[in-house]
Amino acid sequence: MFLCSIAVGLTWAQTVSLVDVLEEDEELEEEASAVLAGSDSDHCSYPQGYVKRQALYACNTCTPKGGQAAGVCLACSYKCHEGHDLFELYTKRNFRCDCGNKKFTDLQCKLCPEKEEENTGNKYSHNFFGVYCTCSRPYPDPDDQVEDEMIQCVICEDWLHGRHLGCVVPDCVELQEMICESCMNQHVFLWTYAAHLAGKSPSSLRKRLDKTHFYVTKTENSFQSTGFCKRSRQEAEPDCRLKELEAIAQKRVQSGAVFWPSGWRSKLCSCSSCQTSLRESGLSFLLDESDTVLAYENKGKNNEQRQQGNDPLMSALDNLNRVQQLEIIHEYNDMKTELKDFLHRFAAEGKVVTPEDIRQFFEQQQSRKRGRVNTGQFYCT
Repeated sequence: MFLCSIAVGLTWAQTVSLVDVLEEDEELEEEASAVLAGSDSDHCSYPQGYVKRQALYACNTCTPKGGQAAGVCLACSYKCHEGHDLFELYTKRNFRCDCGNKKFTDLQCKLCPEKEEENTGNKYSHNFFGVYCTCSRPYPDPDDQVEDEMIQCVICEDWLHGRHLGCVVPDCVELQEMICESCMNQHVFLWTYAAHLAGKSPSSLRKRLDKTHFYVTKTENSFQSTGFCKRSRQEAEPDCRLKELEAIAQKRVQSGAVFWPSGWRSKLCSCSSCQTSLRESGLSFLLDESDTVLAYENKGKNNEQRQQGNDPLMSALDNLNRVQQLEIIHEYNDMKTELKDFLHRFAAEGKVVTPEDIRQFFEQQQSRKRGRVNTGQFYCT
């Protein structure tokens, strides 16, 4: 599910080394592993309380549809639910691992058995029963032949098909955050920000909001414009940026999902009144740029890099002669093709790949390799 195969065709005229090939795949693997590397695969996250953001799974074996929704952390998905039918939920914010609590009648957590009966601060959705989007379909969906990407809403954290967002999906969507139409309508003040921030590049946002300051004065029932002007920094500090934007009354069609550019959260008003409103609406996280999935993934990538350090294997491979490198590249491509097929079977069945599955895969690879040696098979270089 997380690995992509790169076809590599080499001739004597080419100068691609094995290190070049591996580094191309490393970039893809770093992006994929970022989701998991930001979470602990060995220890249950329950003692940490409500974790700011972590990879989560739902177990259809232990908590099937019709029962109570529950989520388990990465480590518990490996240690306590190995071989179970798991739904991969990607990441969720402010969640505490449920594994082994009262929702699991026949299972005790192997990593952290002492848990409260229920985590009242957790939020659940239909995702925990393996369905997503406004169409409430599984992913992957065996009955859906339309190629489409799924995008996660920043607020409700549901995953929606691009074709069900009610808007045009922009290019470089991975660099933007999306809020679905349902959440926009539930928190209508976001439409005011959307009229000024959404659809703009980060540089244009800075120019638009920093070049001038707009002032408003409160009347009995509304806020009226007093125009644009340049004042000292102390005078120019507005009491509430949201009210300032409301006074401009810039129009925008209020329908469909909204895509927000990088850095948009820093443009939200953080006055005491707005902070209170966000807290009461359960949206305080919007003022925290470290809450973003991108920040979580970057943290995971940094963790991976620190753990890997300088890889002596990569240095050793670069010192092999051309014939040796070609032999290893052929072996490497064969292994990638077989690994891709192996992972596709799990993806088609909606199963999570466990460390035991990977171990068995490489044992089979070693067995095949010994078989080729015994029968005298080799690559001509």
